[in-house]
Amino acid sequence: MKQVAFTQMKEGTREEYEFLRGLEHQYIRSLPERLLEALKALGHSLQGYQVSRLEHSLQSATRAEADGADIDTIVAALVHDIGDELAPENHSQMAAAILRPYVRAEVTWVVEMHGLFQMRYYAHHYGMDPDGYLHHKDHPWFDSCVRFCERYDQAAFDPAYPTQPLSHFEPMLREVFSRKAFDPAVLQEPATRR
Repeated sequence: MKQVAFTQMKEGTREEYEFLRGLEHQYIRSLPERLLEALKALGHSLQGYQVSRLEHSLQSATRAEADGADIDTIVAALVHDIGDELAPENHSQMAAAILRPYVRAEVTWVVEMHGLFQMRYYAHHYGMDPDGYLHHKDHPWFDSCVRFCERYDQAAFDPAYPTQPLSHFEPMLREVFSRKAFDPAVLQEPATRR
């Protein structure tokens, strides 16, 4: 079979859905390749900074690794802005959605909220509220997001910082995105590996 015959999902046969499941598994296994390509594309996205979005992402991951962060956090730092091209107004949520099946819930929350937390550094220049992140001050992962933004994100615009290349992080990215999706042992793992 090269393709299914149905034109409405409710008409599909078991054989057709088994065929599609096999194709889907192959497609899911190639997720790391698509993520690597999406990261490379950040090298040609939003301009105006002293570093490209790709260099910013690599520098964020390099800073996380140098700080002793665990693999989930390092990979999150690498992909935290991957949504910039397709979801510039909600890139944080897009990156979090990509990470959610593969990393612990704390890391997903940090990435999802980093856009709001980053506003503390610049929102006042636009006449906006820089303290919106404080609405989450009682959240158990508030301090983790503050740390992520302060150490890995807002500081990662320095063209002179010794930054690791994408090839350095590729094995980590492949490891994380090759995990079983939504594995409770991963999603609920406490952050004790720092």
